[in-house]
Amino acid sequence: MKIREKKIEELKRIKKLLIVIDMVNGFVKEGALAAPSIQRILPENKRLVEAFIAGDDSAVAFIRDSHTPNAVEFQTFGSHCLEGTVESELEDTLKPFEEDSLVYKKNSTNFVFAPEFMNDIANMTNLEEVVLNGCLSDYCVKNGGITLRNLFDQQDRDIKIYVEEDGIDTFDAPNHNVDEVNEIALQDMANNGLIRVKRYEVK
Repeated sequence: MKIREKKIEELKRIKKLLIVIDMVNGFVKEGALAAPSIQRILPENKRLVEAFIAGDDSAVAFIRDSHTPNAVEFQTFGSHCLEGTVESELEDTLKPFEEDSLVYKKNSTNFVFAPEFMNDIANMTNLEEVVLNGCLSDYCVKNGGITLRNLFDQQDRDIKIYVEEDGIDTFDAPNHNVDEVNEIALQDMANNGLIRVKRYEVK
C-alpha cells in the first residue's frame, strides 16, 4: 500500500507493516560507522519493500538514523548520520521507495521512541503483523524489536513480530564476528517473543 499523506484512515488500513531499519548511507556506504558488507542484504530488503508496497493492506516504514548536532548518543558511538547529511539518507537501492512509505527519523538506537513512530503505531488499530529487517542486528534492530514487543504486550495488542534472518546484518570486526553476533541477536529477539524466519513471504 502506498502511503501518501499519513492520514489516520490510511494508518487504520494497515494490517502488515514492514519496518526497514537504518539502511542509510552512514551504515552501509560511507562515514565513521559504515560497513559496506551490509549491502549484501539490500536485495532482500528491496524484494520485501516491493511486495509490501504492492499489497492492499500492507505498508513500509523506513527508519532513518538522523541525529541532532549535539546528540548525547555520540558520547557512546561517536558522531554519525547527522540530520540533513548524505549519511542520514536511505541507500540508493531503497531511496526510490521512500515517497510511497512511512519515514521516521530517530535520534537513538531505538526507533520505538521516535515521536512520530509512537503516534502512528497507536493509530494502526488493525495491525496484525510486523516484519523487521535492516541493520545493525545487535543494536538498532534488537533494541527496537524487543521494545516494540514490550509495547504491544503492555497494551495487550496481539500482534506478531517477525525478524528476517536474511534481511538483517551488522558489522564485522575483531571481537565482533558478524555471523556469531547476528545469531546471538536473533536468538535474543526470539527469547523475547519475536518470531525469527529465514525469509518472510507476503501472503
